Amino acid sequence: TGKCFYTFRGHSAEIVCLSFNPQSTLLATGSMDTTAKLWDLEKGEEVATLNGHSAEIIALSFNTTGDRIITGSFDHTVVVWDVGTGREQNLLIKMLTNNNATGGDQCPCVCVQLWDAVTGTHLATLAAHSKEVLDVCFDYAGQRVATASADGSARVYNAGTKQCIAKLEGHEDEISKVS
Repeated sequence: TGKCFYTFRGHSAEIVCLSFNPQSTLLATGSMDTTAKLWDLEKGEEVATLNGHSAEIIALSFNTTGDRIITGSFDHTVVVWDVGTGREQNLLIKMLTNNNATGGDQCPCVCVQLWDAVTGTHLATLAAHSKEVLDVCFDYAGQRVATASADGSARVYNAGTKQCIAKLEGHEDEISKVS
């Protein structure tokens, strides 16, 4: 119908990412104000504010069961949160930006790091792009990982073997999103 049911207000800066919970009526928003918020779509109200990052939240996503949400920030951290309590469950990674980082100086930008979100164990580094990786997603079955890059290409990896199974090239400029 195109009818607006609710307008959610509460962030003090731009909202740059959002995700719908696949198992409930929650919506998550991430903002330049360093917070993520959970909103109830049926009631039209804020449920929780996720505080813990020291810089802008630039990515977030619910897990498939909807009981956890993961946020990524310009503070070089990724945090796993409990949706029911709004509390931090696990500081998944602290990205390194010196030569001790896997792959050297550029790897935090041009590589994709795969981590076990439960244990915090590093699983693999996917390094095929020549410029910054701008977006990453899993398919719904969790069997493939797709990446989008400023180098104008996208890649698809087998999540089990960590091997690149498709190189998607042909854009003249960056690819900023992949789904």
